[in-house]
Amino acid sequence: MDLPIDFATLRLIWWALLGVLLIGFSLTDGFDLGVGALLPFVAKTDEERRMVINTVGATWEGNQVWFILGGGAIFAAWPFVYAVSFSGFYLAMFLVLSALILRPVSFKYRSKRPSPKWRSFWDWCLFIGGFVPALVFGVAVGNVLLGAPFRLDSDLRSFYDGNLLGLFTPFSLIAGLLSVAMLVLHGAAWLSVKAEQGPVLERARLYGTIAGLLALVLFAAGGLYMAFGNVGYRIVGDLDIQGFSNPLRTTVEAAPGAWLDNYKVYPWMMIAPTLGFVGAVVGLSGMWLRSAPLAFGGSSISTVGIISTVGLSMFPFILPSSIDPQSSLTVWNASSSHVTLFIMLICTLVFLPIVLAYTSWVYKVLWGRTSVAALKTNPDLY
Repeated sequence: MDLPIDFATLRLIWWALLGVLLIGFSLTDGFDLGVGALLPFVAKTDEERRMVINTVGATWEGNQVWFILGGGAIFAAWPFVYAVSFSGFYLAMFLVLSALILRPVSFKYRSKRPSPKWRSFWDWCLFIGGFVPALVFGVAVGNVLLGAPFRLDSDLRSFYDGNLLGLFTPFSLIAGLLSVAMLVLHGAAWLSVKAEQGPVLERARLYGTIAGLLALVLFAAGGLYMAFGNVGYRIVGDLDIQGFSNPLRTTVEAAPGAWLDNYKVYPWMMIAPTLGFVGAVVGLSGMWLRSAPLAFGGSSISTVGIISTVGLSMFPFILPSSIDPQSSLTVWNASSSHVTLFIMLICTLVFLPIVLAYTSWVYKVLWGRTSVAALKTNPDLY
């Protein structure tokens, strides 16, 4: 079947769309996770904690759609990646899902009883539901950069030789803590937009400032590790970007420092890490100047920059193998078929604008600051 878009271009489009979905998840549900991680620290009284919860209470369910869309995109567009990552990282995925399940349960049950101990218990559950996914997502990205311990046999069956504790290496912990700092900064910036003026907002600015400074330090540390540490992979020899998907047809070698190769070939890619640093500085400036637009805009830019840095550094790799580089999965050797990618693209072009339009409308309708006084007049609030 002759299609209007060639196979290589479709693969590249879907790689970019996957990045868009991951960024969309980090920008929306990211501040939900950040607010959850901040909850026990920025709010001291029950009314303050209820107010903080209600800054995300109306939209957190919709924001999780981006997480589902990202998983669905990996499943449909990159089946090899889905099979290896979701089976190899199974316990890590289970840990994330368990923590995420705590969020709706905590939202629904927290205010069912007036007992301070009861409500404090669910508040800490919300903290776990925010902190743990943020940490594990970052640790997972760190392990992707290091390479996952899997191999493929001649029948393309995958075998994973790692374990849950093996995921927590020095570099992956840097990535995990960077993820936490990035999302806590984003959560604090969201509170600067949604919470009423008062002690909660002042505490959020304090913790947001700490998180922003940590994000700058950890992002720089991660970059230095990628440059001088034992991490990086490189494709050797000719590359067939139009060929059928078979990971074993690509020759790959481990090459420390290779994650910086793309920046030498395509200097424009330096925009991504620059946005990561500049956005964090702008977000910090917003905290210090008490400017909500500056804080939230800066944290959003930093999030886009940090995530884009990972994707552009690894391109065309999606999931390299640390024990058998020959089994590494790339944009060119691990995708679905030409026809499948094209049909999915048509569906995406139809439905993604609808999702974006509806999401924008919801935020417009629900815009405005949440206050302690509103808790006494609106029975629908948590």
